[in-house]
Amino acid sequence: MSSIVTSIEKRSEKFSFWPRHNEAIYKRLESKHAWLEEKHHPDDARERAEDPLENEMTLNIGPQHPATHGVLRCAVKLDGEIIEKCVLDLGYLHRGIEKLAESKTYQEFMPYTDRMDYLAPYSNNVAWCLAVEKIAAIEVPERAQWIRTMMCELARISAHLLWLGVGLMDAGALSVFLWTFQYREDLYKIFDEVAGARFTVSHSRIGGLASDVSDTSLAMIRDFTDNFPEAVDGWEKLLNRNRIWIDRNNGVGVLSAEEVVQMGMTGPNLRGSGVAYDIRRFEPYLKYNDVDFNIPIRSEGDCLARYFVRVDEMKESVKIVRQCLENLPEGPIREDNAKHAYASKDEVYYSMEGMIHDFMYTDTGVCPPKGVETYHATEAPKGELGFYLISDGTGKPWRVRINSPSFTNLQALEPMMEGGAIGDMVILIGTVDPVMGEADK
Repeated sequence: MSSIVTSIEKRSEKFSFWPRHNEAIYKRLESKHAWLEEKHHPDDARERAEDPLENEMTLNIGPQHPATHGVLRCAVKLDGEIIEKCVLDLGYLHRGIEKLAESKTYQEFMPYTDRMDYLAPYSNNVAWCLAVEKIAAIEVPERAQWIRTMMCELARISAHLLWLGVGLMDAGALSVFLWTFQYREDLYKIFDEVAGARFTVSHSRIGGLASDVSDTSLAMIRDFTDNFPEAVDGWEKLLNRNRIWIDRNNGVGVLSAEEVVQMGMTGPNLRGSGVAYDIRRFEPYLKYNDVDFNIPIRSEGDCLARYFVRVDEMKESVKIVRQCLENLPEGPIREDNAKHAYASKDEVYYSMEGMIHDFMYTDTGVCPPKGVETYHATEAPKGELGFYLISDGTGKPWRVRINSPSFTNLQALEPMMEGGAIGDMVILIGTVDPVMGEADK
């Protein structure tokens, strides 16, 4: 009997993290500043008559809940239907992706970037490649840069289409969800033709691309850019004056320009509050300096403003894609240097030197100078996606840190939810547009 008791005690000590973690979450929830009374009841210096229908309740929403985008846990304290306090609890995916990157060669880590913001994997591939190319001083051919720019904008449209469709479904509308997924299917067909994969594409390579785009894929992209704007116009006619959609978003989750800057928000969430910052314009990379596009801005700072920004961004992405098709030059798609990029398959299959270089690059890969560090950011669909790298002179990074937009944007969700109605919670989570695959890094 004593041995059984001892084993139970040891087991309780071993699995004591969850009770301690839960206790810390609820303690933080209780100790948060109750600004709700100050903000919503400024005249409450006098005592209010007790309402028998009012009651306080602590509720967990998520992490096993479809409306919390997978594994986001929201611990909330409710006063009736009003969210008094909110504490977000992240980390249920247990990714550890930054440490994984430090145990992989620079090229080996490429498929892992697809699994971060898996709604726009091409943008993640390119962001990682640009950071590595910057630290290793690798020049990418012009044709590869134009193709990367074009495919990143298609990925932006794909991510915004899912946001729009799911956001409307959260608000009770199903038709637009089906329509947006119809065009996402067209985009997946394009990615399949270009990269050989629909979802996790891994098409970019350090120094260029895995393969060139075919005439068939270019024709599919042209066809998409011809048909898609008309579909967006139809959606706007349905939604922009729709009483239900407007009422569910107008004045909900309002954040001023000062607040979004203080909380480090980025992307459409930043521009929806009137801050005209877009990395593609202010720190141009790839070919964004050579294309003409506008930065959609709204000043209202609510969920409706963020909707308008994302819809306008899809229109601007179509403009950029068309310019990429017009300006796409002929030429190589990878740097012609076996120390910086994979050799072409013609060299690998038909020359001993090419095969040796292929094996060496797979085993070791690119080796930036020792002690060099860099940070490179791109304007991903959800905002600033940046990689910070430190090299120790080997084929693996010594340190990797990821500045993911889903993680930074979630910082604003707590103050957005506090003071709002429980019925608006799904709308508020959706307007931030988090993907927990890159938040739990």
